[in-house]
Amino acid sequence: MNYQETIEYLYNSTPVFEHIGASAYKDGLENTLALDEHFNHPHTHFLSIHIAGTNGKGSCSHSLAAILQAEGYKVGLYTSPHLVDFRERIKVNGKMIPEQYVIDFVRNEHSFFEPLHPSFFELTTALAFKYFAEQKVDIAIIEVGLGGRLDCTNIITPILSVITNISLDHTQFLGNSLAEIAGEKAGIIKQGVPTIIGEAVPETRVVFQSKAQKKDSVITFAEDIPALLSSHILPNGGIKYQTRFFGDIEGELGGTYQEKNTNTVLTAAMYLYNKGIIKNVTSISLGLSNVCETTGLMGRWQKLKEHPLVICDTGHNAGGWKYLSQQIKQQPCKHRRIIFGMVDDKDLHTVMRMLPKEATFYWTQPSTKRAFPVKK
Repeated sequence: MNYQETIEYLYNSTPVFEHIGASAYKDGLENTLALDEHFNHPHTHFLSIHIAGTNGKGSCSHSLAAILQAEGYKVGLYTSPHLVDFRERIKVNGKMIPEQYVIDFVRNEHSFFEPLHPSFFELTTALAFKYFAEQKVDIAIIEVGLGGRLDCTNIITPILSVITNISLDHTQFLGNSLAEIAGEKAGIIKQGVPTIIGEAVPETRVVFQSKAQKKDSVITFAEDIPALLSSHILPNGGIKYQTRFFGDIEGELGGTYQEKNTNTVLTAAMYLYNKGIIKNVTSISLGLSNVCETTGLMGRWQKLKEHPLVICDTGHNAGGWKYLSQQIKQQPCKHRRIIFGMVDDKDLHTVMRMLPKEATFYWTQPSTKRAFPVKK
């Protein structure tokens, strides 16, 4: 098989959540543990940072990867979903996993994993961990796929756990209240491993505190002593930050929601600095000012064109659109044209109410069975 045939095989022979939704979700770790055993526990061969949360996981993961790359580490980055190419999910120092490695993995290992009937994400996680181990990465940033407690990335024992925030999303799997969802996300808190919480409300804070206490995890709420003191948007679309510990920093990522993410990232960076993992303060500013170039991050208030101004963003739930809707309204323009599509397991009605009233809309839908139909 060539690369395209290999990817089609993965999509068609394993349940893919992005394509079919709930029926692809597996709530146990049996397959993950079997794959891990088969590949000789590759996740034990590198340090890792585990990142969960409803929104901001991708931005925080890429930002921390950029900072650690600026420090000189060989950094693995595992995120999901991809936007264009499957290989976006698995990177080392910003470079996607080679096509040939994916081909060889499927060709050499299919006789083992086919009888397990793994999900797409279970298999992809095994592929990522195997690749990172063979590449001898110093540290890997591992983004949770869905939830935390039963997510197949949760076999790792990281040096730091990060939970960005909690809002109502994937309620069919994680629960119908913020506390229930927080309980699932808190499943990544490990025995003796420090935890950073980006944003919390009273309902979720008590859940995190209880779990951390049981696991003897030192927990830090990033909002309690903010690393970020102030911010303002720059003419180039980036954001200038005044920080408590690191002076003034110019962040490349331009969405207003990045202020919350950056506070979380800076709190994590302070922990890594105090532990001697980050030795140079300049690595933090250098990383945050070059996230996209360093890691290949796309789709976060991404400016595709200046005249006319064209912005692309992957915001896909009410929590994300709370910020996106306000930033769209703030853009000076004579007329707004919005191309919009979502999948059918999101709170579409809440998001629709946030869209600007005065605009021309082009309704579209992704090429997935989960797509909310254009006509509807």
